[in-house]
Amino acid sequence: MMPIMLGIALAVVIAASARWMQFDRDRSFYPTVLIVIASYYLLFACMAGQAVFEEALVALVFTAAALLAAFYWPLGVGIGIALHGIFDILHDGLIDNPGVPIWWPAFCAAVDLTLGAWLVVYSRRAPQSRQ
Repeated sequence: MMPIMLGIALAVVIAASARWMQFDRDRSFYPTVLIVIASYYLLFACMAGQAVFEEALVALVFTAAALLAAFYWPLGVGIGIALHGIFDILHDGLIDNPGVPIWWPAFCAAVDLTLGAWLVVYSRRAPQSRQ
């Protein structure tokens, strides 16, 4: 339960900090967050020396989605982050990566689902000039 609570707390801190420092006004901020989030499993694969290709492929898909959403569909960035949270939940069943810490999928899913939900709600409320 602790990884989930910490993940939710981190997502709130990221969203609140981005809002307070006005980083969220830049269209590149949250797509960059998605790219970084997607790269962690690749880092774990490199550390373990296994599943590098599979994790690189997934990171590439999420990176492409982040870039496309940033330019063409800002709401898609929030959806992409939330989808990464679903990927976190399914990860162990999809890719055998022994480098992933046991607590990571729950933590990352909590961050991604919370932050993704925030972005979906916020992007629907934000004036067009903020996108």
